[in-house]
Amino acid sequence: MKKVLTLLFVVAMMMPQMVKAENAAKAQKSPITIGTIVYDLRDIDARFKELHNAKFTSCEINYSAKYCNTELAQQIRKASKKYNIRVTTVVGVPGHSEWNFRKGPATIGLVPAEGREEKIATYHNMIDFCVEAGVPYMHSHFGFIPIDPSGEQYKEFIAVMKDLAEYAKARNIDILFETGQETPVTLIRAIKDIGVGNCFINCDLANLLLYGNANSLDAVKQFGSLIKEFHAKDGHYPNPANPYELGEEVPIPQGEVDFPGVIKELKRVGFTGALTIECELNDSEMEYLEQTREYLEKLIEE
Repeated sequence: MKKVLTLLFVVAMMMPQMVKAENAAKAQKSPITIGTIVYDLRDIDARFKELHNAKFTSCEINYSAKYCNTELAQQIRKASKKYNIRVTTVVGVPGHSEWNFRKGPATIGLVPAEGREEKIATYHNMIDFCVEAGVPYMHSHFGFIPIDPSGEQYKEFIAVMKDLAEYAKARNIDILFETGQETPVTLIRAIKDIGVGNCFINCDLANLLLYGNANSLDAVKQFGSLIKEFHAKDGHYPNPANPYELGEEVPIPQGEVDFPGVIKELKRVGFTGALTIECELNDSEMEYLEQTREYLEKLIEE
């Protein structure tokens, strides 16, 4: 009986420390940041201040050949430090692109040969700008990657991407493939075949739905640790009655992206990147962005 009482006394004495440790663990901030895309580059300080005031902690820079120069790169570095906004990627899709099933395969990215040299030159400029601005990733839609790995178009694309990846690697920049135009396994195979070691994924699950290529949770499970960045966007599969057009984008969480399940899976595999809210709808104003940030924050904290 004396031993039992002694044990109970020890446990009672330890309880405050145990509770304190538990509360500290709960209070530990997640490394996952939430941001959005900066399109207007005319006044970077004002844009970053606006993000900071809206409680965002990261952002992407939409590439513009007109504005993305050494002066802007310095402004981004300064504003990033001033407002504690982590700049995650420089994103852009060079050349003429048509976002549909009819003409998309012949226009988007580096799969089509037409205009490829000009696009590669722009990608080089984007990578160089990443170096100047201190941004770790350049990302883009690189095209409808062919599903047949033995085909000449696929082999040619892999060779082109390998050269681009080597250019980026020599400058300590990683390349992110934005998802959408191909199935997860096709993209994973392409990254493996490029084989340079600096190609990863910007996971846009809404795009995978819009193109009819995967459901959200299965895609995240397949990509796993290849996911370095994440576009928070929602949508629906294409309408079977009109299989020539993409599915419809809708505000989060009105679509078919399983955000609770997806964020739980991202946390399970140790994701430490950013959830970047991308909305191409008319209601992509700050009110929507802030509401969505709050929604995502609750899921991260669960």
